Amino acid sequence: MNSEKVIFGFFITLAAALNFGFWTGEMDRVELHNVWELAAAIVASLIATVLKFGDRTQLGAVHLATSLVADVQLIAGAIIWTWAASQPAGVTSHDMATIVSMSAGALLANVVSVVLMISEIITARR
Repeated sequence: MNSEKVIFGFFITLAAALNFGFWTGEMDRVELHNVWELAAAIVASLIATVLKFGDRTQLGAVHLATSLVADVQLIAGAIIWTWAASQPAGVTSHDMATIVSMSAGALLANVVSVVLMISEIITARR
């Protein structure tokens, strides 16, 4: 078993799972979305991105692109949350809907990355 591939697969899957956990729930209800889960999703996504830098194949480039999209979406959501929390009204339902929408875009990128990883595993076996 290749430990590098295990770590790579772990962080791709962890980033997707944490993002899904944050995304789940009514999008406009602030109490259903935890800021620390968003932070954990960002950290896992950034680690997954770093792990994708070494691959020089076409598939590696697509993996990196999906990771960068997820990073941008999640970081944008965190910036929006930080800005909204500093406002007198705090994080409103409209703000949370925007943050969760950003997370949904990142989740889509994570799903594409997981599907690519699985397809790569299936084709490597043949």
